[in-house]
Amino acid sequence: MVVPPLLRAVIMGPPGSGKGTVSARIIKHFGMKHLSSGDLLRDNMQKKTEVGILAKSYIDQGWLIPDDIMTRLMLNELKGLDRYNWLLDGFPRTVAQAEALDKERQIDTVIDLDVPFETIKCRLTARWIHPASGRVYNLEFSPPKVQGIDDITGEPLVQRDDDKPETVTKRLQAYDEQTKPVLEYYRKKGLLKSFSGTETNKIWPHIYAFLKTKLPDVSQKDVATPR
Repeated sequence: MVVPPLLRAVIMGPPGSGKGTVSARIIKHFGMKHLSSGDLLRDNMQKKTEVGILAKSYIDQGWLIPDDIMTRLMLNELKGLDRYNWLLDGFPRTVAQAEALDKERQIDTVIDLDVPFETIKCRLTARWIHPASGRVYNLEFSPPKVQGIDDITGEPLVQRDDDKPETVTKRLQAYDEQTKPVLEYYRKKGLLKSFSGTETNKIWPHIYAFLKTKLPDVSQKDVATPR
């Protein structure tokens, strides 16, 4: 039996592009290890590691975490994943991070979720939550029975600061400025694979078909194995 070569992939996409949903499906179907820079940062800050304390000092002042700190954090984590297929999420965010990663690990493919900013704006600004329970409503897909009111408690819904139109616009602009050069960097290397669309469920089959050419679908094995 020929063992397929290991796959080292990066997933990129603006906030609200469905990156979380797509990553979860990739992990389920292809058994890749998922390394999210956001999750890793939170974990390190919680555990008060050296990098975590350092990162928190920048975040508390509203600054971006420097490239060398992010790179150190991610590369340290990758050391334990030499025998696995993995998917990086939220890293690299800058060309300097991409170059530092290249020196240590070879990236095979970069999956780019190319979702129009207008679609994302509608998607995110339509999101309202019930703070006490964390219930999420979306005015387009799953609206509350009465506008602005939680279905169960009758209490008012609120919009998170992150989901307010002006914040969403700023976040998308920041992503665009920071990440366009990274996409260009990988495009020049011939590693970028963009998937365009406005709905995750319509983009996903194309991503699935692409990854299926590189890795077997491990979720099928579960179906075939009697419990």
